[in-house]
Amino acid sequence: MSGWTKKRFWQDATVVQTASGFTVHLDGKALKTPAKADFIVPKRLLAAAVATEWQAQGDIVKPDEMPVTRTVNSALDKVGPAHSQVADLVADYAEFDLICYRADTPQALIDLQAEAWDPLVTWSAQALLAPLNVSYGLMPVVQPAESLVWLRRHVHAVSAFQLAALHDLVALSGSLVIGLAAAQNHLKIEKLWALSRVDESWQAEQWGDDETAIVEASIKQDAFYCAHKFFDLC
Repeated sequence: MSGWTKKRFWQDATVVQTASGFTVHLDGKALKTPAKADFIVPKRLLAAAVATEWQAQGDIVKPDEMPVTRTVNSALDKVGPAHSQVADLVADYAEFDLICYRADTPQALIDLQAEAWDPLVTWSAQALLAPLNVSYGLMPVVQPAESLVWLRRHVHAVSAFQLAALHDLVALSGSLVIGLAAAQNHLKIEKLWALSRVDESWQAEQWGDDETAIVEASIKQDAFYCAHKFFDLC
């Protein structure tokens, strides 16, 4: 959103259908992306979410309060022109997926990780056709080549708008499987976020909460939820 004025200059944000999709007008003037591309989205609900963000702004524009707008800009200006490269970047998470790297001690943490992540490993094998290997301790694990191919296909199959959201789901959770589970609504988003935070929750129980860590986790959680909402809107 660099270059945007910080002062509100419009009264009404409205959704307008175009020949290629939907856009948002501010007092009749069509939105543009930061790269000056046409701000066109594929779904009316997605455009409506953008219009709601703009309408909710006060006298001073706060871009941090417009995550849907920000993700659309990213999809149009960055992800779309480099879809294959971004998809490869996201798919690469399969090679070091969070749910495949387990502790080898203490037993309580081993059991906790197994309870949380084993069902996701099973789901990956069944729903994504991608069985995954699990490692304990510090040893790296090599994933089956065919599984990596299938996971890469799932990522490359999504649109630029979906990929922009999937990127955030995967990067924030540290897991391609969790990101794809969120995209496919396999589990409730609150549950999936909790599953991505098993290690952090364990550490907090052992050593207590850290205020900085709590704030950072809250910001990431909000972003994770926003990415899931965006994917659904697509």
